[in-house]
Amino acid sequence: MADYTAVFAVGDSLVNFLTSSYQAAQAALKLPTPCTFKLVSSTEIATEETTTLDQMVTLFLHRITINDQFRSTTHLQDVNDRQPVLFLDLHYLITYWGREAQAEQKLLAWTMQQLQSYPILDKSILTTDAQWETTETVQLVPADLSLEDILRIWDALGPKYRLSVSYVARVVRIDRLASGTELPVVATRFTYQDGVAS
Repeated sequence: MADYTAVFAVGDSLVNFLTSSYQAAQAALKLPTPCTFKLVSSTEIATEETTTLDQMVTLFLHRITINDQFRSTTHLQDVNDRQPVLFLDLHYLITYWGREAQAEQKLLAWTMQQLQSYPILDKSILTTDAQWETTETVQLVPADLSLEDILRIWDALGPKYRLSVSYVARVVRIDRLASGTELPVVATRFTYQDGVAS
């Protein structure tokens, strides 16, 4: 079962997948070189100099939402004694950092092509850190953000606008802690009868 580390594991898995795919395709497709792929935080984007991020494709998790389809789900019908606490959608902004238009456009188009060709992240792609179930998968869907939404994200981050594409990874299931690892009871219920605790 996937635990709370699944959120990071999805982005980390995407970076590993794109890195290995790029290395395999670089010579055959004559892609711009060199290029690295990196999962970044908002702080890294806001504080990094553009020269540090040069020739890099970054994945930035800018939003986490509860999946609408599972918002009211309280338990799994097909698994006994298992109650997931969260079904999440992870919203990513994928950006190329570089100075050349050719590299920017080719690498973003290639990244989109890879994600279109492999839209389902399964156990062969997902890192093992989050303890995924054998049959567990995460689907990648292109997100249609308006220009206004994108500009708001960049305004909040600080750097000037960069050409970006957005994707949603869904549904990331985060289960409750396994049996035996729940938090201890910190309250006790008492009943009173005739002024004496029982």
